[in-house]
Amino acid sequence: MSSVTAITTGLCCALGLMSLGGGFYEIRVVDAAWPARPALIQPGQGGIVRRRFWIPIHVAFEITLLASLVAAWPHDIVRQWLLLALASHAAMRVWSMVDFIPKALAFERLPAETVDGTAARRWAARSRWRLLLDMGTCLAAMAAFAAALQPV
Repeated sequence: MSSVTAITTGLCCALGLMSLGGGFYEIRVVDAAWPARPALIQPGQGGIVRRRFWIPIHVAFEITLLASLVAAWPHDIVRQWLLLALASHAAMRVWSMVDFIPKALAFERLPAETVDGTAARRWAARSRWRLLLDMGTCLAAMAAFAAALQPV
């Protein structure tokens, strides 16, 4: 396999794992606390600014995923794993854009005292399901990287 394929696929895998780590952090730390204390996710109240992590990591991952696909296109097994990673990631991103991001932005804009705790806890619980798609993306990217390291 070419070194370009191995490098781009390895970088894609690393960025996917960073995204997965960010997802675990959000679930275990941020989502565990913010429904009871909405100001934690409200930048205007001194809370965290999630987009500072999520926008750069998703853009970097998506660029390297596409670069990996271009580099690996002649290699069937690597290409198949990367296409699976792309499908899993696309499903998570579409679901996020349609459902999770608009609701998260609404929670960020509401006055902290008016946030419905039940709705916030429901959002946080449903958000965990996105992590399964991220895990699928990472597993597929790791399989692609392993395949890219195999001698031809």
